[in-house]
Amino acid sequence: MKQLKNFLVLEDGAVTVDWVVLVALVVGFVIVTFTNIMDASEIFAGHIATYLTNWTF
Repeated sequence: MKQLKNFLVLEDGAVTVDWVVLVALVVGFVIVTFTNIMDASEIFAGHIATYLTNWTF
């Protein structure tokens, strides 16, 4: 009975869940951001390569 009372009173578990959710959101945001940056940089590099290939002296 004491363990059940402690479980209901203590907030350690809730704080842990909050941190896990927060870290998961940050990791997801970083993954999405880096994916978009990588895609955009590949497209930009392709444009630069095309420009330099078609450049005549």
